[in-house]
Amino acid sequence: MEPEIVSNKKISKPDWLRVKLPIGEEYVKVRKIVSEHKLHTICESGNCPNMGECWGAGTATFMILGNICTRSCGFCAVATGKPKPADWDEPKRVAESVKLMGVKHCVITSVDRDDLKDGGSIIWAETIKAIREISPETKFECLIPDFQGKWDNLQRIIDVQPDIVSHNMETVRRLTAQVRIQAKYDRSLEVLSRLKQAGVKTKSGVMLGLGESEEEVLETINDLSSVKCDVLTLGQYLQPTPKHLPVARFIHPDEFKKYRDIALTKGFRYVESGPLVRSSYHAEKHIF
Repeated sequence: MEPEIVSNKKISKPDWLRVKLPIGEEYVKVRKIVSEHKLHTICESGNCPNMGECWGAGTATFMILGNICTRSCGFCAVATGKPKPADWDEPKRVAESVKLMGVKHCVITSVDRDDLKDGGSIIWAETIKAIREISPETKFECLIPDFQGKWDNLQRIIDVQPDIVSHNMETVRRLTAQVRIQAKYDRSLEVLSRLKQAGVKTKSGVMLGLGESEEEVLETINDLSSVKCDVLTLGQYLQPTPKHLPVARFIHPDEFKKYRDIALTKGFRYVESGPLVRSSYHAEKHIF
């Protein structure tokens, strides 16, 4: 019988999923900058377990195009609904904050904006250009949506040549319809394939513990290898609220290590694999 997403019981977190509380001078400094400049971060909106570690190091993942998503993925803590109009001052504001924080590497992501004809790609491109202008020494990663497979919108990202572009598969093929309700497994693979064909360095992330089998995880690793994805992150899914999909199983660190070892034989340049790994975890190491 195939593993399924479990919905009728709560599983206790194991000891290896303990997270340090966010403290320290740098953490306070970053939180102040984010608040004063009215910025959104996926660190906060996504309830990231590594926020204390990353903010303590003076880094953050900025979320552009607002904090309300047009999609209703079963795993994501970001609010779903009708977004506010695009803020055309946002690119400059984000770039100025990156400069103020003095980060050498930052990650930019966004909500899905299926309500916009351009999918938010113009704001995306303007943000990248603004960071390059205001903080030219900063390296950065862009964690992008699929733009509904509208390739003219993806081309805007390609044209401004980010240091690396990430697009997450999130889960295995069989569970995509439940986990990423408005997304398509093969469309996400095509996003990564088109980026690679355009000469862009690529990255993708997968959550484990939603009911996938080992064979399905290995299939996803192989699929990402087939489109020559450069960087892979594998992490444990954590249920953000009772309304979201439950955890089917907590994956032991030894299993994560096994998947990492296998993935490294498939041609990936970097593989981050562990219970608390998220797509932007140790992102500064993935620029090459």
